[in-house]
Amino acid sequence: MKRNLIITAALLASVTAIAQTEVTVGVMRGKDYGVTYMLPKTEIEITLEITRHGYTPGPFCQYADRYLQEKEVSTRAEEHWTLDNIRMQAVGVPDKDRVYFVKLKDKTIAPLMELTEDGVVRSINLPFSGSRPRQPEVPADRPENPLPDPNRFLTEEILLANSTAKKAELVAKEIYYIRESRNDLLRGEADNTPTDGMQLKLMLDNLELQELALTEMFTGHRTRKTETVRLSITPAEMKDKVAFRFSQKLGLLDKDDLAGEAYCLSIVDLQTPPLPAAEEDKDKKKDELEGVAYNLPGRARITLTQGNKTLLETEMPVTQFGTVEYLAPVLFNKNSTTTVLFDTNTGGVLKVDREQE
Repeated sequence: MKRNLIITAALLASVTAIAQTEVTVGVMRGKDYGVTYMLPKTEIEITLEITRHGYTPGPFCQYADRYLQEKEVSTRAEEHWTLDNIRMQAVGVPDKDRVYFVKLKDKTIAPLMELTEDGVVRSINLPFSGSRPRQPEVPADRPENPLPDPNRFLTEEILLANSTAKKAELVAKEIYYIRESRNDLLRGEADNTPTDGMQLKLMLDNLELQELALTEMFTGHRTRKTETVRLSITPAEMKDKVAFRFSQKLGLLDKDDLAGEAYCLSIVDLQTPPLPAAEEDKDKKKDELEGVAYNLPGRARITLTQGNKTLLETEMPVTQFGTVEYLAPVLFNKNSTTTVLFDTNTGGVLKVDREQE
């Protein structure tokens, strides 16, 4: 027995070193040796994609209609927010209230258990799967390349002009000159039209940048920045509970900030029938039950609304609405090899195979 425990501890220790998990090897609870692990619980994750839009008026904004026929150009700085996308999913996180211990007994083989980096059980007697890739981050919009400083393209005549109106007139003429030069290049009518395609493209791109930079002196500069925000909510039965608030003027707000519109969450337990428990297990406490614990998740209907409008409605597994069941120790005796694959997101059993020896 002593020799078997040393071999088992060495085997489990090697798995632990590779996986870098929270497997506890050779830990004694009373007179027992075994492995500790956790089951996951459910969190509702709401992912929001929010964009901040900004506008800064140009120095010649009041002359945009006169010189460039650009109408309805605002002379006031503005900022507003848009809620572009909402996604909702159930994710599993370690439940520190559901920590279990697998004992190593004389008449059973030591199960080869693999845990996640967070200590949640992943499999029993299956080949080591290696580290699982994490959920990919939702990329935010890349920041727009800023235009060059328009003052770089101002001529001496423009810089020496003695009034804003005169400067605006001369800058407008420069914009029209750039447009004519680009058209001449495209038609092949320019005096120095390049024969090389790449050189021509480079010249056209530079002229376009100059035009855009100078035009913004009339039309103003607009910016947009998108960010991704994730909110986690512990599920429980609820009706129209405020999850967050959003304002076009202020962006994402706390659920208690009345300056924004309320986005409400409703969660309904669909009352999944539990498995019938054996009579001898009904009066046992968690620590007295034998076997490998796993979750039998319940299901919930989750609805996100804004005012009278339903934005999202879905059904998903929720471990808190389910029960904890146990794989019988007889599955892991010396006469057979049982392999088990768990869902690390819910703690439920995905697959059980048993091979007789």
